[in-house]
Amino acid sequence: MPFDPATRPLTPNEARVLATLMEKARTVPDSYPMSLNGLVTGCNQKTSRDPVMQLTDAEAQEALDSLKLLTLAFESSGNRTTRWEHNFQRGVGVPEQSAVLLGLLMLRGPQTAGELRINAERWYRFADISSVEAFLDELQERSPEKGGPLVVLLPRAPGAREQRWAHRLCGPVDTTAVSTSAPAGSGAPAALQARVDALESQVAALQATVQRLCAELGMADGMSPPGQE
Repeated sequence: MPFDPATRPLTPNEARVLATLMEKARTVPDSYPMSLNGLVTGCNQKTSRDPVMQLTDAEAQEALDSLKLLTLAFESSGNRTTRWEHNFQRGVGVPEQSAVLLGLLMLRGPQTAGELRINAERWYRFADISSVEAFLDELQERSPEKGGPLVVLLPRAPGAREQRWAHRLCGPVDTTAVSTSAPAGSGAPAALQARVDALESQVAALQATVQRLCAELGMADGMSPPGQE
């Protein structure tokens, strides 16, 4: 039976941790599977996140443990540091394209189909907005046997030209409250946001390389080898 948010919705912390694993698996594969430290850093990014959160290590670990019980995440073996991977597609029972859209909605909040297509560039390249809308429609019309609808189309916000979509993985959405809020990142040009995202990915990749080299040399991150000052 696929994951059913109507029976057991995700908490905001679980959604952020899960979506961050999904994002980093595609955008910085060198740092994936992820350590707890890297995961917390990704969860608490100031950009490409709505809302911005400040998860502690303990909160992220608690979310990981819960996601593991839901078969949405699992530990990777064979490394001195415990690392984590997501199991979203199989656990929820959706195709790759739908998983990408749901991951973006969990990370960035409600978005239009056009915004989702732009924001998905580094995850998956949709041919056009129509293909994005087709997968969103499919997620909205999901049958109860498969876990029910996973997205909802929000009423048009005042002054907005297009309607936004929201995910339902954390349970029912208050469409009235969400539709009156300002779109996330509405004041940031898409090109600038893409540049910031790329720089963050480069930093994350460098951090992963340093961590891997330290592990191979028997060093703690940024510390000297045992016995040396």
